Amino acid sequence: MAVNVWGYLKEYEAEREEIMAAVADVLGSGKLILGPHVAAFEEEFAAYCGAKHGVGCDNGTSAVMLALLACGIAPGDEVITVSNTAVPTVSAIVSAGGTPRFVDIDPATYLMDAARLEAAVTPRTKAVIAVHLFGQCVDMEAVQAVADRHGLTVVEDCAQAHGATRNGRVAGSMSDAAAFSFYPTKILGTYGDGGMVLTSRDDVAARLKRLRFYGMEKTYYALEHGFNSRLDEIHAAILRGKLKHLPGYIARRRELAARYDASLAGTSLILPATAPGNSHAYYLYVARHPKRDAVLARLKERGVNCNISYPWPIHTMTGYTHLGYKEGDLPETERAAREIFSLPMYPSLSDAEQDTAIAALRDTLAALGE
Repeated sequence: MAVNVWGYLKEYEAEREEIMAAVADVLGSGKLILGPHVAAFEEEFAAYCGAKHGVGCDNGTSAVMLALLACGIAPGDEVITVSNTAVPTVSAIVSAGGTPRFVDIDPATYLMDAARLEAAVTPRTKAVIAVHLFGQCVDMEAVQAVADRHGLTVVEDCAQAHGATRNGRVAGSMSDAAAFSFYPTKILGTYGDGGMVLTSRDDVAARLKRLRFYGMEKTYYALEHGFNSRLDEIHAAILRGKLKHLPGYIARRRELAARYDASLAGTSLILPATAPGNSHAYYLYVARHPKRDAVLARLKERGVNCNISYPWPIHTMTGYTHLGYKEGDLPETERAAREIFSLPMYPSLSDAEQDTAIAALRDTLAALGE
């Protein structure tokens, strides 16, 4: 039995009737762009996360960029984040005119080590992007304390954390603005690209709505430079239906994680750690092993396909050499990049498929003398 790290076809079959009805409703409405489904999804998703406003956009990368711009980030401003993230986090900073600066990660959770944050602040620092990676939240209380002392904007990158909570607060409700992606693989994903920015600041919400629509408030008249960055009405309609399933998706992910925990305990793998105060949504189930590449090669031979998120820290990539970092500058980030990998994790993964992956992994570790 081949087991993939992610798949959507079984979920699509289970929800096909609902999805097709949503698409038909949009196509028959006569309103394809910024229509009633976008407005309703913005309101419903913001309410789910505990924010006042939601502003839909075309993808998660744009969501980060627009969040920064709406909060006043300007050319030359430094934005602190982590190098252990997807490239879009950093490309969005650059696209907004900012200069990325990196802090190292906590080796247990792979999230920003908030204890290192203050030392990275300079007179040019204007914002922090807290990346809620793999399905759990950064220590937002510590981040906010540093931000308050230095007058910094805080943005959450929630692309991997739909429904995750920290001390009872939902990801996306703990900052000046929070960026979400609805890419198909996400905990809440559509069948193409999509994104949203959440905020409880009226001024930020008003500017976001201009920025995503060419800087306009009235058609054909730009108040400022803006972008074509709108969430499609069809995707919004689909996401409205899927939002109702989100608690079930997360419950199944946690069930799968608990099965991995129980079956892989006592092996040489380092299993995911949940930080105190966090409720993990398990976008990914990230394990760690010093012989990671050998483990993955053997698993592939057995038909079990895993993933590495992420094999190259951004500060070591040629596209970002201009930032002035070098190998060794972020040792925990670099060490994790050599050792972590993601096991199959998605709600429609069956127990039998997961058991196949677990058996192959245990056999692999035994064959490697681990």
